[in-house]
Amino acid sequence: MNAVSALAPLVVALSLAAGAPGTAHAEPGTLDGKQFQGVFLERGKTSGDADTLTFRDGRFRSSACDRYGYSDAPYKSVAQGDATAFEAETESAKYGKMVWKGVVRDGKLDATVMWLRQGKPPVENWVVAGSKP
Repeated sequence: MNAVSALAPLVVALSLAAGAPGTAHAEPGTLDGKQFQGVFLERGKTSGDADTLTFRDGRFRSSACDRYGYSDAPYKSVAQGDATAFEAETESAKYGKMVWKGVVRDGKLDATVMWLRQGKPPVENWVVAGSKP
């Protein structure tokens, strides 16, 4: 099972919870204080950039994206059984937007990151990371 198919049910649940009346709403900050170390790679590639993902004060940051001018951004999350699904959108004035949708379960973070640039096709990226001690 690839990262995308593994994330699909929780990403759908997060989207529904964020907007469906009568359900639990996604909330900012539930992953605050957590940090994960892993790799950011383009879909289909076997290597990528080292990445530290940080959740702090209701905001999300990817260290691999710092050098491209991406800053931290607010994130939302929702608990789904033994996992927490999250979403964030980071932006760079020069390189466009990164749309993050991921899941944290048992100290492991798996995310799909869509890189969106005006006039160019979207590029799908994956992040796999473990809890940083």
